Amino acid sequence: MSSQGVPRGAVLAVVHEPVALSPGGPLVLELRGPLGPADAETVAARLAQRHRAFGVALDSHRPGHHTLRLTPPAAGGLAALPADLLADLLAPPPPGGEILPVTGHQQTLLRAALTPTGTSTGTSTGTGTGTGGNSGGSGDGGGVEQLYWDWSGPFDVARFAAAWQSVVDRECVLRACFDWVAAPRLVLHARAEADIAVCSPAAVTWPQLLRRDRARGFALHRPGLLRLTLLAAEPGGGAGAAPPRVLLTYHPALLDERGVHLLLREFYRAYAAGGILPGGERRPDLRDHARWLAGQDTTAARQFWARAVPPPRAATRPGRPGGATGQSGPGLLDTRLRAPETFRLRSWAALRGAAESSALHLVWALLLYRAAGVSGPLPVSFGVQLSGRDIALPGAAGIPGLLDSPLPMTVTVDPAAPLASLLHQVRDTLLDLAAYPWASTETIRAWAPRPPAAPAPAAGPVAGPVAGPAAGVGPLCGAGGTLVRFDGPLVLPKVLRSELAAQGVHADTPRSAAGAAGGPLTLAARHDTAGGLVLGLFYDRAQLADEDAAALHSQCVRLLRALPEFRQAQASAGQLLDLLARATTPRMAPPVPPAAHPALTVLRPGHPHADVICLVTAPGVPAGSYDLFVRGHRGPEEIVAVHGDGAPGVLPAALHQAAGPGRRLVLCGCGPGGRAAYELAQRTPHAPGMVSAVVMTGIGDAAASASALARGVRSVLTPPP
Repeated sequence: MSSQGVPRGAVLAVVHEPVALSPGGPLVLELRGPLGPADAETVAARLAQRHRAFGVALDSHRPGHHTLRLTPPAAGGLAALPADLLADLLAPPPPGGEILPVTGHQQTLLRAALTPTGTSTGTSTGTGTGTGGNSGGSGDGGGVEQLYWDWSGPFDVARFAAAWQSVVDRECVLRACFDWVAAPRLVLHARAEADIAVCSPAAVTWPQLLRRDRARGFALHRPGLLRLTLLAAEPGGGAGAAPPRVLLTYHPALLDERGVHLLLREFYRAYAAGGILPGGERRPDLRDHARWLAGQDTTAARQFWARAVPPPRAATRPGRPGGATGQSGPGLLDTRLRAPETFRLRSWAALRGAAESSALHLVWALLLYRAAGVSGPLPVSFGVQLSGRDIALPGAAGIPGLLDSPLPMTVTVDPAAPLASLLHQVRDTLLDLAAYPWASTETIRAWAPRPPAAPAPAAGPVAGPVAGPAAGVGPLCGAGGTLVRFDGPLVLPKVLRSELAAQGVHADTPRSAAGAAGGPLTLAARHDTAGGLVLGLFYDRAQLADEDAAALHSQCVRLLRALPEFRQAQASAGQLLDLLARATTPRMAPPVPPAAHPALTVLRPGHPHADVICLVTAPGVPAGSYDLFVRGHRGPEEIVAVHGDGAPGVLPAALHQAAGPGRRLVLCGCGPGGRAAYELAQRTPHAPGMVSAVVMTGIGDAAASASALARGVRSVLTPPP
């Protein structure tokens, strides 16, 4: 992020020279970047305001060069900067903006967006990101979700754009972006522009538009993580011509689907009113939810999850182990239970004191059990999506954002036990989970008890946003498991539909394109306008081939349709599974483990007696920034990349070997790589003076990040005039 008063896209570089500090002595940092004296004063003032324990002093030498002295608390005697202070320094908020912590499920999704799948964490000549070249690894996309609908009635593009801009002005979530320099944070901007594009059907087909839009991704460090693309009506406008189609794309780390539907409702209000949404900003909003969340007492939740975490032997995959699928990309299958079938299923569950969502959970538990290929009772575990909006915060039901969270449901399937017993088990488990909708997979891992003999995991040199799984804890949702989502209807108010109808506009129900499932497989259920139950299966084709996905989907639907026939009280789970006795069990490919990497890679040899520039990699380093830096550097220095997945002690030893006699190291990193470089310098005490400087930058696009890094490195290698 750029500092206040700095041109859009500019990135700040901060240089630190590690020296032995006297007790209570200041930490000296050089600010290098497009900062005028007033901008630098603003940064220093904010640090002093947010970190009152530190003394803050600023000396401005000239535009683009300022010295910041941070004196730690006398009692603490800190020799290293806290992560939150580093974040405020490298990524100060924009004018009028606010910063919220990223917690819970949102933190998990942000980490997934910043970490590539199935690739290395090393810097490569193809991408130079330090995160494997995946666009998501740089914050330039990751997974995106897409909804679309046909526009029915008169269509005014200018009014459409004005209505969406009015929603952006009202809803802070549409002016939000992420910062992950040192700690994951949500940055709320005071102003943002609605991202709307119009395409001609003569220039692009609908499948092409979907693919291009998905490949475009999002720059997570910039506000506006929702965009709209209009595919105009076919020329001529005859009876058979396709109507205008609207594609809405959003990032799942910022919004859940219910939040998107809440925003759509506000859009239609604005469109019906001529393009202007009446009223001011929504309250409560994400800020109020963050304050509510911070005030929760977690004692009861800790006690619950200490006994409710999935056991290690729980079955979590609906397919037996298989080989590579030879396919890739997201897949989507849809099947509809007709309204009478849905009514029978609902009635069957209601007569046994449960909802139809519990019937869906029962069937999914049976499919997991069947894939395990065992006999006798077995625990199974899968994620269930909770809306997170039925909390004790007034107005929470209307907050658009990411409030939902997948929580692991664990039940024991016994084929000899009555179906009603399993139905009551999934119902009661869901009720227990609903008491803690604000919990997340990561907090559950942190709360889970560890076996007494299990050693604590060693901290690697590159700190990720969240900790890894606890030893002895079974797979949780999002960690190789599956997710079952039951989306309740969000119907436009009758008055609003009447206002739109009076203008000839019919608000069509959006449909989902294959999107980011958040794991290898997601089963999403919802009711259509006719009362039928629509089951969508979102899957990763690299783990589940199309034919296996189709088999799994049809088996799920078959069991749901057959369930109302089992009316006898003693009808067992095994009897229902017997319906699939002749069906082939689907197969799933195992997840691709990340490849092992050397601790150090030489990117450019350089002069044998010159200093060494070490680029520290970490998930979230802006894509291509290191490549651009290496190609643009003209000095004699050797350039190497150090990787954060080595064993403890390997990196300091590798750095010492790279430097050699008489050669100094300059540790560098963009974004989270800068924080990792700073921490690595703190953990290299065995070679005093070996690390001459640490260069850290904020987050921007590849060119801006590489430019900031080069600016900081030049200030260290070249004496100032």
